[in-house]
Amino acid sequence: MLAVLLSMSFSEESSSSSSSSLNGDAYALLFNALRLIPISHYLLALSLLFVIVIYNFLEFHFVEDLFSGFRGSPVRLTFNSSSPIYDGVVSKCKIVHGRYLVTPWLSSPHIQTAFLHFFGRPPCFSYRRQLFRLSDGGMIALDWLMGSTGPGDFFHANNFISKDDTTPIAIVIPGLTSDSAASYIRHLVFNTAKRGWNVVVSNHRGLGGVSITSDCFYNAGWTEDAREVIEYLHHEYPKAPLFAIGTSIGANILVKYLGEEGEKTPVAGAAAICSPWDLLIGDRFIGRRLIQKIYDRALTIGLQDYAQLNVMLFPQTVDTYYRNCSSSTYVGNVSIPLLCISSLDDPVCTVEAIPLDECRANKNVVLATTWHGGHLAFFEGITAAGMWWVRAVNEYLGVLHSSPYMHVQKKVQEPGLHLSTESSIDQGPYLNVSEDGMVAAVGNEQTRNSIVGDHQTNSEMVLDTEQDEQLTGAKSDAVPNTDRTCEPPANTPDTELRNLTASVTSCWNQLSQRNKRSMWLLAYVAIITTWPLVGSALRFIFGKKRKNVLSATLTKRTFVIRPDVPKVTICQALIVVDEQRRLLPTINKSAR
Repeated sequence: MLAVLLSMSFSEESSSSSSSSLNGDAYALLFNALRLIPISHYLLALSLLFVIVIYNFLEFHFVEDLFSGFRGSPVRLTFNSSSPIYDGVVSKCKIVHGRYLVTPWLSSPHIQTAFLHFFGRPPCFSYRRQLFRLSDGGMIALDWLMGSTGPGDFFHANNFISKDDTTPIAIVIPGLTSDSAASYIRHLVFNTAKRGWNVVVSNHRGLGGVSITSDCFYNAGWTEDAREVIEYLHHEYPKAPLFAIGTSIGANILVKYLGEEGEKTPVAGAAAICSPWDLLIGDRFIGRRLIQKIYDRALTIGLQDYAQLNVMLFPQTVDTYYRNCSSSTYVGNVSIPLLCISSLDDPVCTVEAIPLDECRANKNVVLATTWHGGHLAFFEGITAAGMWWVRAVNEYLGVLHSSPYMHVQKKVQEPGLHLSTESSIDQGPYLNVSEDGMVAAVGNEQTRNSIVGDHQTNSEMVLDTEQDEQLTGAKSDAVPNTDRTCEPPANTPDTELRNLTASVTSCWNQLSQRNKRSMWLLAYVAIITTWPLVGSALRFIFGKKRKNVLSATLTKRTFVIRPDVPKVTICQALIVVDEQRRLLPTINKSAR
């Protein structure tokens, strides 16, 4: 038996050694075989793998277009079945009922968007600049291009419009960090003016080469600037029908404004291109994938030089801001003909945020979606010389202008009041909040809208230094409207005291009406906002005792006026007060 076991173990050892030797021989043969393959074949395989990865990463659809015979994809229309706007206007628009084919060598939403940003091939022309002063002292630039139907009678940047002119005026609201010099804006302005319309680009505050002259920045939900510009144009040119076109964030602002105004708006028709619709969903989307994070970083870089606000101070208010600024909740209140265009592969504004049901429920809204197009790109043709959405918008506005469906403003008894659904983003009073947590009341005194002057701008308005030179060194042929210039009153100590007192009183009244909070909390806010006035008096009366009392009451914070800090609404400041009140027992306990 022992001999049998020894023989069996010996045979197992010999078989295992032989199998291991066979495995080693097999790997050696495989390695020798791989060495026989030329290096060029390896490079070709790696290149093919790299192409496949990049093709999927950048979401190319060239192969799809190739197999479809480069016929393009149909445009999907969403509208109410009983919509008179569709039956009387959109149904006659051939472009939105056709197919859209992307430029073959730009068959990627990311490549299209990048090409628009870095190249864009914008047409060359010059604007006529008009500086417009807002009611709160802010300044924005209105860049004009006058249209003409004659082939040799174009580029009328210096012409002025008479009050009796009936030529339609198209108001363009650019996107985030964009101004009248952006490539897609120039495409839109050029083609619209080429049809004989007068076009004006309403640049955002702090953009277009105009410095910020007030304590208020623009944001995605700030509709007051658009409201004032539209009311001014309607007052100045009452016989000219007004049409509005918003792009990206500008489209969100426009739709929100139309929803707030309802029948009161003087706008006859509008178009919203690549609107983000729901900013909260868009915020989640833009940080979801690596490619979207690149866009997020690019947008952040564009905003860093525009405004600086400590995001750590109000981290819990970000979602509230997005909800209040989103236009998706206002599209149901739009009361004028509105064409919305969105791309399903938009890398910035996700398809998840498109309010399909809300657009379908409103008889005044028609939504056109394409499978491809990127963000504000929609290039077409083999040379990418044109943009599909520009043609579609111009055709729609032209048909609307010749139809009986243009909106006519409804007269109201109190034109200064807005809808009760208006968010706190557009309502005063405001508080200044600095980076270190300092809070102070800010007045929003109303002054008459005024036009400071007109300036001829160069067609290549890209660098801020060049734009500033154009603004300060206006040519002698510029004609300023000095009769409408309204300079702000001189700031005297008595005036500042009265303004601040009026601001605090307004804060108290509006807080007591809009917020169902206890009176002691309102008194707490009032003490904080008026602290810059009474601080010196308390320092003289109480001396060192004031420091001990306030260190426990105000959680060791100092509140001063900082006019150079952006506005924050009262509701956001109340959140900070609540947070301080909640943490106060803990702070007192640790101090003892």
